[in-house]
Amino acid sequence: MSTRSTSPYGGAVLDTCCCLRLPQLFSTCVAFSLVADMGFQRGAIGNWSMSFWCVCFAITFIITIVEYCRHPSSFPFFWYNISVTYTCYAALICLSASIIYSITYVQFVPYGPYRDRAIAATAFSCIASVLYVIEVAIIWDCYKLKEIFFYVHTTRSLLKVLETFVAGVIFAFLSNTSLYLHQPALEWCVAVYSICFIPAAVVLLLDLAEWKYMLPRPFSIFQLVLSLLSVLFYISALVLWPLYQFIEELGGQPQRSSDEDCMDELTYNMCAWDQRLAVAVLTAVNLLIYVADLGYWAHQVSVGTEDQPRDSQEVSSLNSDIL
Repeated sequence: MSTRSTSPYGGAVLDTCCCLRLPQLFSTCVAFSLVADMGFQRGAIGNWSMSFWCVCFAITFIITIVEYCRHPSSFPFFWYNISVTYTCYAALICLSASIIYSITYVQFVPYGPYRDRAIAATAFSCIASVLYVIEVAIIWDCYKLKEIFFYVHTTRSLLKVLETFVAGVIFAFLSNTSLYLHQPALEWCVAVYSICFIPAAVVLLLDLAEWKYMLPRPFSIFQLVLSLLSVLFYISALVLWPLYQFIEELGGQPQRSSDEDCMDELTYNMCAWDQRLAVAVLTAVNLLIYVADLGYWAHQVSVGTEDQPRDSQEVSSLNSDIL
């Protein structure tokens, strides 16, 4: 039976995803409620984590309401791309919030009710990330079994999701402008993160709307060049950022103990030295992702094929069938 006449979501799969979203809503709601109840003692990291849990709760709630009120066959084709992409981001966001909140805040809180609330919030955040991963896995298997092409199944798009997500976390740490405004080399690093983020986000949006298939064949070559430039830029950032942040001769602080902000047992904020280290580690992580992206596009250009439907009209046929 042809899959073009049916919705990408099977009825059972849609029901399963909707059932998963109820505990997702509960977990994220409890997580940000517990942290919000800590008042001023939640600190900057608590505010950062709480805002992410609030965003996940709000968007999950909106998607749930929309899918409950409309029949699956009435959704535009790109809706499924958007919902799956959001679920991937939500899993990454909840996981990163759980890790960062626990290692930069929870372990320093004295034993008592505030520590219990922080531990409970971290636990519910972990539960939410697992639930989002399960939803992605269920949808992934559904699409694979039905042999339906979705951009999120492709290596290139998963890499773009990772690139933009890691860059977003870097930007969160760079909200502390004192980390880089004093040094032109560090300002260049911040420019690198922005320059590489924008085209990755644009390509991801093109894939979301499936405009990529409307673009000319040189798009693959353009992506190869873009990936190469991004790798070179990130290499420069990976060299300059640690040099000017941790080498004393260049104005950096080689040891954590040299940062006065890190001397307090509990500052309710992530100290500047930790932020510098986090950006350095995330820069290395994103460089590896961009290298993988470069390898992917080099392979596509050399082989002369792309990760796309078997015939060039399959996407448009799917769109017209679902609409």
